[in-house]
Amino acid sequence: MATKVHLSQRPEADELLGRSPLAALVGMLLDQQIPMEWAFTGPYTITQRLGSDDLDAHEIAAYDPERFAALLSEKPAVHRYPGSMAKRVQQLCQYLVDNYDGDAEKLWKGVDSGKELFKRLNALPGYGKQKAQIFVALLGKQYGVRPEGWREAAGAYGEEGSHRSVADITGPESLAQVRAFKQEQKTAAKAAKAAK
Repeated sequence: MATKVHLSQRPEADELLGRSPLAALVGMLLDQQIPMEWAFTGPYTITQRLGSDDLDAHEIAAYDPERFAALLSEKPAVHRYPGSMAKRVQQLCQYLVDNYDGDAEKLWKGVDSGKELFKRLNALPGYGKQKAQIFVALLGKQYGVRPEGWREAAGAYGEEGSHRSVADITGPESLAQVRAFKQEQKTAAKAAKAAK
């Protein structure tokens, strides 16, 4: 899969994200209520703390939950809510072990439609409709995973030339554009709420 990405804005973390399907899935899982770069640096931080150079779904799923939560809580914490996110990462890994032999890439390898890809991602623990759509867009735009209908399955996140999500981040400039878009969305949502 080895792809050059700039999701975390840190070369060593981005290198892992570019070659490890599980790292990319975990980064997307962590991408909530914290800055995107922090979320996508998380998988690299976890590998470092496990003393490994890659994430292994079998190893993480089997890890003692309290010890895994402590691992994610070490300073600097992997997430603002390291305990609950440790649980979610383990649930994700267990799901991959149970359904895909622990191989995250099997989620999209050989999938024949964007609709099926979305369905598989949407079924993942910790993933909802929006996260699944963003990941479909990320796979299509940056990882070359483009089953028929992937843009439609990704919704607005699949639009060419958009700057809506992590799927559109290719460097510092596009990160700033995505941030600006998200800020506009928040401002518009607040204004709409205030108008009610």
